Amino acid sequence: MNDKVYIHEFIDIIGANRARYMHHMTANWCPVALEERNQLCFGVWGTVGSTGRWPEVVNLWELDGWDGLVANFSHELSHDSLQDPSLAQWWAQAAALRRGGVDRIVVPEPWTEPIESLTARGVRGEVYAHELFTCRPGGAPAVLDHLASMARPAAEALGVTCVGAFEVAMVNQAECLAIWALPNWASWPHYEQAWASAGALRPWAEWLAAAGVGTARTLLVDAPLAPLRLGRQPLASDRRPLDQI
Repeated sequence: MNDKVYIHEFIDIIGANRARYMHHMTANWCPVALEERNQLCFGVWGTVGSTGRWPEVVNLWELDGWDGLVANFSHELSHDSLQDPSLAQWWAQAAALRRGGVDRIVVPEPWTEPIESLTARGVRGEVYAHELFTCRPGGAPAVLDHLASMARPAAEALGVTCVGAFEVAMVNQAECLAIWALPNWASWPHYEQAWASAGALRPWAEWLAAAGVGTARTLLVDAPLAPLRLGRQPLASDRRPLDQI
């Protein structure tokens, strides 16, 4: 049973700063977040631009349930600046690397494993498929139920692992998302072809269409210091000056 709550972020990067931003986020922020907020990094990925927005980074943060999320917000927003003063330098550096983004609070399906369980098992992908589902209000639970019963077994038969499935909070159950780890680039065309007319994922695709569910799939690649690549949380000892990235 996963009782965590997550912050999911789409981050718009300024120019050619994506590598610097990913390092700033993993090596410079993650150790502070763990120590001060008990916030774990689930993933930091770069979006494959030909499949979505570019340059873009996707972050996913794991907190100890709603109480952990409240503590995080209270720590960050109880100042007149609405920023943690101890992070003023970090924010200033981040501001030069990104222009903004879109965040979501997401709640995991009970079978979604916390990040420390995934890294302990050595779960990772060379590339990831990120799927955002939009549906009628109230429809997200049914989408996630069918994802677990239809899509997950079919994908696992292809060697693809669902590292997380989540309902988006605060939108009247009208969105959910899933992230799939593909073992290598060669497996991605097979995953795409499985959605076609004779593919193993076709029944899932047909159910989504019949239910009026929209699907937006993009590809992601791990940041060098992302937990699923490292097999652990990033450490302060991983830091390098940003001008060396």
